[in-house]
Amino acid sequence: MFIDQAKIYVEAGKGGNGCLSFRREKFVPKGGPDGGDGGKGGNVVFRVENHLATLLDFRYRRKYKAPNGTHGQGAKKFGRNGKDIIIRVPRGTLIKNAETDEILADLIEDDQEVIVARGGKGGRGNARFATPTNQAPRHFEYGQEGESYYIALELKILADVGLVGFPNAGKSTLLSKISAARPKIADYPFTTLIPNLGIVRYKNHESFVVADIPGLIEGAHSGKGLGIKFIKHIERTQLLAFMIDAQSSDILEDLRILQHELNNFDPELLKKRFFVIITKIDLMPDSFNQDLSQLFENKFKWCAISSVTGDGVDDAKDMMWKFLNS
Repeated sequence: MFIDQAKIYVEAGKGGNGCLSFRREKFVPKGGPDGGDGGKGGNVVFRVENHLATLLDFRYRRKYKAPNGTHGQGAKKFGRNGKDIIIRVPRGTLIKNAETDEILADLIEDDQEVIVARGGKGGRGNARFATPTNQAPRHFEYGQEGESYYIALELKILADVGLVGFPNAGKSTLLSKISAARPKIADYPFTTLIPNLGIVRYKNHESFVVADIPGLIEGAHSGKGLGIKFIKHIERTQLLAFMIDAQSSDILEDLRILQHELNNFDPELLKKRFFVIITKIDLMPDSFNQDLSQLFENKFKWCAISSVTGDGVDDAKDMMWKFLNS
């Protein structure tokens, strides 16, 4: 199950109280203050776990609390610090304060770590307050409360290339041909219900990541089809590949609709570099490529492929690589 949003509550540990104590030993009638400090509360730490790909774990657990620091003791014994609690999330997770919408962290690096809620400081024991004029202080401090938040987690897949197109445009089929990914493929709309990632191996042991985004339809920005639920996953991509079925009655109009839906979600998406992949050319006559050249008139980069026969698939990989390294 693919889960890309979650809301949880995190609470750092409370600091331990300082101790009010006086030294009491045989033959020492007037022992001085010896109350120790309380320990610091544990932090709430988010850490990127590279093997994770979803926020599914947060569907079953929604509250995370770090241990408190222990109280100080006599003989100037300090309390133990509370242990940090580590919350593991996939790479690409955005962490926000759910109440203020403030971005607390954006975890995009492997093994990246960030403290989201800091534990409270431990209180000082009375030994800390001894002075020449106050040699028997009866004052100590309570430990401070740890920080706590309702946290909104949002996963945005990290990929170099995003495949965008209508349902059954051939996105999943292409991904299965150029990578080891095995997305569900069938001859009915909305076969792909979740984003799929594939690592494409290229010449000289190079590689890049391609994401197959579930199909858009006209009106997706207003909730039709799968709506805009998954468009956010192309926000981090460097390059967009608009995939259009060669059997379309109006290829340029299909491209306009796809770009219009992205623009309604976020106009910044249209500032990304893109090229067009015309799919299923095995179903078209031999003169079709020439017709495409006349239609596009060098308006943008494009290629035509058949994932069934393999025609043009290497050209699509070459074009992706050139865009990513230009």
